[in-house]
Amino acid sequence: MKNQLFAVVSALANVAAARPATAAAAACDRSALVAISDSYVAAQAAGQLGTLKGVDANTVYTQNFKTATLASGLISQSFKIDHNRSTHDTTQCATYTELIIADPKNPHVVATQIRLSPNSTTPTISKIETIVTSTGDWLFNAAGTLRYASQESWGEIPAEKQDTRAVLQAAADAYLDLFGDNPCARLEGGSYVQPSCNVGVPSGIQQTNRRYVVDEVTGAVDVFFDFAGADPDSHEFRVEGGKLRYVHTLTVMH
Repeated sequence: MKNQLFAVVSALANVAAARPATAAAAACDRSALVAISDSYVAAQAAGQLGTLKGVDANTVYTQNFKTATLASGLISQSFKIDHNRSTHDTTQCATYTELIIADPKNPHVVATQIRLSPNSTTPTISKIETIVTSTGDWLFNAAGTLRYASQESWGEIPAEKQDTRAVLQAAADAYLDLFGDNPCARLEGGSYVQPSCNVGVPSGIQQTNRRYVVDEVTGAVDVFFDFAGADPDSHEFRVEGGKLRYVHTLTVMH
């Protein structure tokens, strides 16, 4: 299995080297997406839905893959957010945001995908999917997650070194389909695995219903899926030169 993944990742690296990154046809302006993700972080910090731009009566909201309402969901609660980072998908008109709330009395690590319906004036939010992990979920440790995530670099990649969307998604799928790349650093719950990601997804377990947010500028791709067909899961990857650099995971234990 390890040799199998090595071959896949090597092939991805060759694809990245052979195909220079090109700008995607933007369905959404990046600055508009940044404004949406910034307003989401502000809304969650304040616990005030009105701070979130783009919401209307047709916005669908799910929490841990179950239909919910924004008025009663996590976003209605105020939190001190100790860490946040967002990525922006101009092709799919979508954002992904990671939040770490390390309050020992009420800790959370949150993953949110937001999808927009662009129009001629202001994009509106069609769907918000939030995965909320806390005490009792898989390897949950918000303080540990904050410690390690704060040390990582997820900044913009120079245009000439950016991988294509196809390479980014293929790298994520290769990981989910097999084991982890080696070397890379995996932040799973509050546990950190470095420099190896061989402690990856066990073989024979299907990761279904995948939804992607891909950001070529930061080499990031987030995938929401049903872990083993049941548990809400987010895997976010930082890909550099066709190879995995960081992996962040959240899994809700039902």
